[in-house]
Amino acid sequence: MDTEFPHEHCLQIPAHLKASLRIMLLAKHACGDGSHDPVDGNHAVYHHELRCTLEKIGLDVVTADSFEALFEELCEEPDIDFVFPLLNRAGFLNSEMLAPLLLQRLGIPYLGASPILRGLSDDKHLMKLVARSHGVPTSDWRIIRRGTDLAAAEPLNAARYVVKPNASSASWGIGVAESWAGALAHAAHLHAAGHDAIIEPWLPLLDVAVPVVGGRAPEPWLLLAMAYIPADPDTLRSYEEKRALTEQRDDPLEVLANSRVAERLSAMTRTLCRELWPFDYGRFE
Repeated sequence: MDTEFPHEHCLQIPAHLKASLRIMLLAKHACGDGSHDPVDGNHAVYHHELRCTLEKIGLDVVTADSFEALFEELCEEPDIDFVFPLLNRAGFLNSEMLAPLLLQRLGIPYLGASPILRGLSDDKHLMKLVARSHGVPTSDWRIIRRGTDLAAAEPLNAARYVVKPNASSASWGIGVAESWAGALAHAAHLHAAGHDAIIEPWLPLLDVAVPVVGGRAPEPWLLLAMAYIPADPDTLRSYEEKRALTEQRDDPLEVLANSRVAERLSAMTRTLCRELWPFDYGRFE
C-alpha cells in the first residue's frame, strides 16, 4: 500500500538532485520491452520492471546490456553518476564480479557489494564455511572443484543427493542422484561445462529466505522472512519453473507464518550479516 511517509530506514534522493543525476541500469534485458525471454524467462520481465520503477521515481535512466558500455559511456568523459550492475551470467564463469571490478577501477559508485564480497557470497562452499564458523546450521557437503580427482572425493553418506554448480542461481544446472556414483557423474558433467560442483544430501524442499537491505540505520534492515512451501517437498523445483519457462505449480511465495521459525531465521541472518556488512541488499536462504 502506498504511503506518504517512507519507512524510517529508507533514504530518499532530494528532488533537486533527481534532475541532475544520471543512472545506468546495466542488465542483460535492460533495453528490452518486458517480454519473456526464451532462455531467461521472467528475468527479462524483472529487468524491465526495474527500469520502469527507476524512471517512475523521476530518475534519468540510461540502459545498457553489455560490459562494453562501461567503456563507451564512462571512460572518456564520465557523465554517469551511479550504476545498477545486474549483468550476471554474461557468458563466462564469475561474470557477476566484472562490472563491480570495472566500476571500482573507474571510480563510479554502484549498487551492490564490493567485488570480493560478491565472489564470497556467490561461492556456496565458502558461504557454508562462513555459516559453520558462526554456528549457523547448514547441511553437510562436498566441494568438487574443476581439476579434482573425482575418484578421490570423500563420499557423503546419504540416500539421495543434490548436485549443483557451486556458483549458480535459480537452480540452473542442478541435478538429483540416487547414488554417490551418480552424484559424481553429474559433477563431471558440470566440470565439462566449466563449473565447480557442490554435492549435498537431498533434503525435502523448503525454500525460506530473509531479504536484507541497507539504509540509514547502522545495522542491516531485515524484512519479513519468505517461504516457498511446495505441495510435494520431494519434487525438484527446476530452473525452468523458477524462470516461468514451463508450467508453474500453484505453490506461491508467502510470508513465513511460523513466528518462532521466522525469529530463528532472523537471528541466523543477523549473525551472517556481521561477516558481510555493510552492503546494499541481499537475500539469505
